[in-house]
Amino acid sequence: MSIFSSICVYCASSNAVDSCYLTLASEVGARIARNGQQLVYGGGHVGLMGACADAALEAGGEVIGVIPQCLVEREVAHENLTALHVTDTMQARQQKMADLSDAFIVLPGGIGTLAEFFEIITWQQLGLHTKPIYVLNAFGYWNDLLAMFDKARNEKFLYKSQPDIFDVCDDLSQLSEKLSSLPSGCEKM
Repeated sequence: MSIFSSICVYCASSNAVDSCYLTLASEVGARIARNGQQLVYGGGHVGLMGACADAALEAGGEVIGVIPQCLVEREVAHENLTALHVTDTMQARQQKMADLSDAFIVLPGGIGTLAEFFEIITWQQLGLHTKPIYVLNAFGYWNDLLAMFDKARNEKFLYKSQPDIFDVCDDLSQLSEKLSSLPSGCEKM
């Protein structure tokens, strides 16, 4: 069982993706619930978000959704969660998700997922939190982005190396191993 009580998952709201990504999101949600952890996520009922939340709920877990009012209808807010927080803005959504979480997992996603990922790593780099961040690079989805981080570091645009900002896991078993080997004592923001 992992030491973190609340895990935030950033992921896509698209249903048009390959089913392998939906299956991955389901496996992540179920694993979080089976570990006795709470899932915090973007509050939608569609795409990877919905798959992750539904699997966590089916496994008996607690699921906390956070969604801005402007996306309640667009992302089809999940109605069967343990709790759903509706925020006024996207920025308030990100802050609330961070406040509720002990660690972060980034699954495959698009612009919204990238925005959440970049904001949480920026906060980490600025010292606003020290919570662990994990990029699940299943199926090599994030390879090009990871190469861009290497280029930025090599060109001296990053003063920290990628491993000092976030960890990369190639599959769910590697992610589970990293989560279970971390020391306790994560702070809330």
